[in-house]
Amino acid sequence: MASLSRKQILKKKLIYFRHCFDKRRQIIIFISLFVTIITIIIFILLFNDVPNPQKLTKNPAPVSTQILDRNGKLLYEVYVDQNRQPIKIEDLPNYVKQATIAIEDKNFYHHHGLDTSGIIRAAYNTITGKRLEGGSTITQQLVKIALLSDPRRTLSRKIREAGLAIVTELIYSKNQILELYLNHAPYGGTAYGIETAAKTYFSKNAKDLTLAEAALLAGLPQSPTKYSPFGANPDLAIDRQHSVLRRMVEDGYITKEEAETAQKETLKFASNINTIKAPHFVLMVKDLITEEYGEELVNFGGLKVTTSLDLDLQEYTESSLAAEIKKVEKLNVSNGATLITKPKTGEILVMVGSKNYFDLDNDGNVNLTTRLRQPGSSIKPLNYAVGLLKGWTASTMYLDFPTCFSVTNQKKYCPKNYDNSFHGPVQMRFALGNSYNIPAVKQLALNGIDAMIATASAMGIKTWTDTNRFGLSLTLGGGEVTMWDMTEAFGTFANSGIHVPLNPILKVETYSHQILEETKTDEVSDLVSSLPENWDTFWKNSDKTKCLSKNSQTSIDQKHNEVCVNVALPEEVSYIISHILLDNNARTAAFGSNNLLTIPGKTVSVKTGTTNDLRDNWTIGFTPEFLVATWVGNNDNSPMSQITSGITGAAPIWHSLTKYLLKDQPNQFPKQPDGIEFHNICTSTGLLPNPENPCDTRSELFIKNHLPPQNISTRKQIWVRRSDKYPLLAGDQTIDLDLEEHTVLSDPFAKDFCLDCGYPQNDKGNILWPETTVDYNNFQLDLPQPQTYLEIIPTP
Repeated sequence: MASLSRKQILKKKLIYFRHCFDKRRQIIIFISLFVTIITIIIFILLFNDVPNPQKLTKNPAPVSTQILDRNGKLLYEVYVDQNRQPIKIEDLPNYVKQATIAIEDKNFYHHHGLDTSGIIRAAYNTITGKRLEGGSTITQQLVKIALLSDPRRTLSRKIREAGLAIVTELIYSKNQILELYLNHAPYGGTAYGIETAAKTYFSKNAKDLTLAEAALLAGLPQSPTKYSPFGANPDLAIDRQHSVLRRMVEDGYITKEEAETAQKETLKFASNINTIKAPHFVLMVKDLITEEYGEELVNFGGLKVTTSLDLDLQEYTESSLAAEIKKVEKLNVSNGATLITKPKTGEILVMVGSKNYFDLDNDGNVNLTTRLRQPGSSIKPLNYAVGLLKGWTASTMYLDFPTCFSVTNQKKYCPKNYDNSFHGPVQMRFALGNSYNIPAVKQLALNGIDAMIATASAMGIKTWTDTNRFGLSLTLGGGEVTMWDMTEAFGTFANSGIHVPLNPILKVETYSHQILEETKTDEVSDLVSSLPENWDTFWKNSDKTKCLSKNSQTSIDQKHNEVCVNVALPEEVSYIISHILLDNNARTAAFGSNNLLTIPGKTVSVKTGTTNDLRDNWTIGFTPEFLVATWVGNNDNSPMSQITSGITGAAPIWHSLTKYLLKDQPNQFPKQPDGIEFHNICTSTGLLPNPENPCDTRSELFIKNHLPPQNISTRKQIWVRRSDKYPLLAGDQTIDLDLEEHTVLSDPFAKDFCLDCGYPQNDKGNILWPETTVDYNNFQLDLPQPQTYLEIIPTP
């Protein structure tokens, strides 16, 4: 076959390439048509039911979110109706508009509905996990508030929002859009629009707002719950106001001097006109569900939130607390707070954050149950629990007389007792019952500060994170805590060593009855009742956390789908501490036999606490089923009267509430673990009786197989002054001495305290006790230490 000429070859190639080109063009045309059709379909699906932006003046119809008590009684309706009073933009001061633009959309007058730089920044921050950010312009926010009913953050909704924003910018002028936004924006509760917000928060028209007031209101729409001055954290509203003013300075709307003047302005808020019951509790719950589900779902999604609160008990507590505070006003006590809980489930039955939430002039809306305060001696049971963990017993004897602790580069620490006196040899039961300070400090020195912090953390104390700043005063209240945390810690004793976090929410469901989260309290109670560990198991078992799945029909709330509790103490340790705190005989020396810490016919473990500077006064008591914590003091941290004591202030409130709470309840004594034994011990030494050294005895509780040694001879030859038979004290230069046999006692810090010697007195008749200085940095325990913290089944 003859070969083809060059010309023929070129012709064939040209035909081939033309054929390929036509085929590719057909493919491209087909793909283009396919993409166009798909795009049109997506566009139709996304925008077929989108409302016309010209309907922006019409009100949306959201469903209200209801917050209910445990019995279904309405506490608060997050949305009842959009209370809106429209206002013309020309009637507003310029700084009202400027403040909104500065904090919400600085490029408002320079974009056409979408802010590209804001979208990029928001996307970057969201992808990198810095913070969730929308990047929405004022126009987008207006569309979202007024036109789009779906509150979920989905891609389709964001596309709709962007498209509607562009169309809205074509229909309306910038000033019209800003006016619409200012009349639609949510400012908290039922306040929609700047005019209603001005009347709600400041009892004035928007045209009369000052720069400081306008800046505060401008900061609310982004998160009305979080930044509300009527909310649980009113200080966040002021922080937000300062951010608005700073932005206004940066954008050139006001001068730095004007911003500083506005920051210094004292804001006079209107009384919160919303009908709300248990306000501190409700606003806390609203914060929690808003954080979990978002502002839009809470404000417009029609959630039904069933809480743990008992409204009848709440209202009784509010009245009782206010009445008792009135009685002690003469002691310079102006405020109080109370939590009542069910330890086994963590349910909050009552939360009273102040005597009057609506007294805004005196910071009544500040929730004292979640604010840091010093616990005073109410923290001591945690310290003694650590002592029991380390093998010291409830009969451990301390010498309660002047003792100073020397720490390198620090001022010598010399604790004093609340009654400014000393009590000689005192055993743990009576040291804790009577709340003596020096034995508590000695016990902490034996435990180690790190050990107390670790155990307190396991029991629920979450505020002792900067461990380097704490010293031996920690056991006297030197570390700030919240009532919330103290309630969890004391609940651990009530639960036989199981720490259960507080839980204010029982169920969250949508208006269509879809359950988002639910806690089955009976299952939690059964779990807690089955978890206590005896001494041996506690030290062997490294898995201290147990979890119980909640009932959940959605994946919205994954992190709330289980309840987790922690085995913080052996049941024997919890029982001994609880038993000491219910033993009225153990506290009689300090409180008298007839005191406010006893409830007739009921067995209640209870501890008081008053700080040395008299700024905080606590009483916390519990049974296996209920816990009541009370606090009194002053919001401004000013001290109470010098005559305030452990049985004034908080104790009468606690007594009244506990008596009312338990009046129809059967008496419950803590369940005694199998690992607890009663043994007779010597009343003078706390040691077991010894036939060779007989002694007077009393009965005491011990962990099985963890007993003190037998009593040793306490008679010893010591030098006494011949003239008055007083033992030698520090610095005594007397040489006219006699060697006599006397009864002496020692503790790990002081040796040979003469029990049956006389001691000199000063001109006021006070005993001149012997003094001891302990080098805390180089402290060596002369007596055998029972065990090392966290050793497995240590032997004393």
